[in-house]
Amino acid sequence: MAAERQGGGGGRGAGAEESKEHKDGKDNKENERPAGPQPGGLGDSLGLEILQIVKESQQQHGLRHGDFQRYRGYCSRRLRRLRKTLNFKMGNRHKFTGKKVTEEILSDNRYLLLILMDAERAWSYAMQLKQEANTEPRKRFHLLSRLRKAVKHAEELERLCESNRVDAKTKLEAQAYMAYLTGMLRFEHQEWKAAMEAFNKCKTIYEKLANAFTEEQAVLYNQRVEEISPNIRYCAYNIGDQSAMNELMQMRLRSGGTEGLLAEKLEALITQTRAKQAATMSEVEWRGRTVPVKIDKVRIFLLGLADNEAAIAQAENEETKERLFESLLSECRDAIQAVREELKPDQKQREHSLENDSGKVSNIQYLHSYLTYIKLSTAIRRNESMAKSLQKALLQQQRSDEDGKRSPRPQDLIRLYDIILQNLVELTQLPGLEEDKNFQKEIGLKTLVYKAYRCFFIAQSYVLVKKWSEALVLYERVLKYAREVQSGAGAHRNSLKELPDVQDLITQVNAEKYSLQAAAILDANDPHETESPSQVKDGKPLSERFETFCLDPSLVSKQVSLVHFPPGFQPIPCKPLFFDLALNHVAFPPLEDKVEQKAKSGLTGYIKGIFGFKS
Repeated sequence: MAAERQGGGGGRGAGAEESKEHKDGKDNKENERPAGPQPGGLGDSLGLEILQIVKESQQQHGLRHGDFQRYRGYCSRRLRRLRKTLNFKMGNRHKFTGKKVTEEILSDNRYLLLILMDAERAWSYAMQLKQEANTEPRKRFHLLSRLRKAVKHAEELERLCESNRVDAKTKLEAQAYMAYLTGMLRFEHQEWKAAMEAFNKCKTIYEKLANAFTEEQAVLYNQRVEEISPNIRYCAYNIGDQSAMNELMQMRLRSGGTEGLLAEKLEALITQTRAKQAATMSEVEWRGRTVPVKIDKVRIFLLGLADNEAAIAQAENEETKERLFESLLSECRDAIQAVREELKPDQKQREHSLENDSGKVSNIQYLHSYLTYIKLSTAIRRNESMAKSLQKALLQQQRSDEDGKRSPRPQDLIRLYDIILQNLVELTQLPGLEEDKNFQKEIGLKTLVYKAYRCFFIAQSYVLVKKWSEALVLYERVLKYAREVQSGAGAHRNSLKELPDVQDLITQVNAEKYSLQAAAILDANDPHETESPSQVKDGKPLSERFETFCLDPSLVSKQVSLVHFPPGFQPIPCKPLFFDLALNHVAFPPLEDKVEQKAKSGLTGYIKGIFGFKS
């Protein structure tokens, strides 16, 4: 119990926002009796929606983001509130007095909920320790202890539910919950047979419950069955069923990755299995040349390539296919990086990649070209898949004309085909394939196909803005590319099977040309456009064309042109400047008689001036 109390206190920091439940009244709702039959008369029985309560609590309190510590804190606080509401306290603050829920006091289904929260708290603590055990292996012992404690509480819940006061559905859910926790404990102990038996029991009960109720009520049970199925297959594989491994890998590829208890173990198992197969793989053949493969990561990637491509081909929807493409590209990048690291130490070999005797690139460089080819080809297939989905959305938009969210446009497809053409250019530049005439011919034909589709959607974008001549020229260019593909295919038809059909494109272009010509004629003969002077874009405001009558729709819009504003500059007379030109021709009278003549004096006059003598 000390460890449980410590677990409750440890969750306070992570679930600080949940402590506000006391203030807003959420605790009152949680402490009410859960939905289910209540004892109130003859024949009435207790009921508890165990799986529904568990799932709702987990999703609302941390497990949506994998925060087990927050969920553990929530379980501790809810336990404390339930004990207080039921007056089922474990002593006081000074002394602990243990109490057990017995059949005699089982008058309220909240007593069952009390034990369920005890089991959930121990389970969440175990899952928290499982996350921490990746870096601290010693915590695995504590993890197993908490799982055993959760199983103990589940056993107590199952024992109480065997009472006549509990309804049949709650009994079955308690048995399934007990089997689920037991299977998880045996799974961690690597007791595969016992774990498989417990999981199968849990799966059987939930399947029966799902069949017994409506579809809405059966959703939770079916989800739990889907969560358990990979664990059962994993246990079967460890017991000795080799077919279970293929089912696990297909399930992982279809879902784009596994979550929960099995995730790390399954990834490690797949890597280990491929590593064993990679030990027997020593070389790979591509375009008539055999190359030795000595890098383990590359071997593992090449072995899983066929499985990944098969999963992509069997993908049920575009979202799953996109996720699988991204996973395959990520693995391919890792393999290419491993080859690059092998190329770095031998710098001389990288500089002189051409061998003097044979004229071929080195084996490691050729392997790098092969992996790059896989990466670029996968990227092309992914973009082509996205283009097909966009084309379907574009056709649906033309038929339905729905408003609301942003609808696809031809420009989106043009961008995808630009990326595809760029990838094809990179393929032609791969080292070791410059002299391969067949390869260059194949890439050239593929380039023509994607250029044709790119031109087609550029023409479609011009049609939308009623640029008929430009669209017609581009349609002719599409037909030119398509005919070049048909004439040059010949022996390369097998390599063009995966590409879009050019004949369908030719048929579609011919139909579009006829409709375009008809639309252009109708547009040219439109009386509103030919006879109405408002179509002439002269730019004159209304104040300058009062004498001309026209139906101008811009006059009732928000951007009406009434006058030029701000007004333009106009020439005006400047302020005059005056220049006195007559001054040069005026003769002034003499003024010598009025000017005082000063006598010239030398030193004598200076001395007289000092002493005040005047002449």
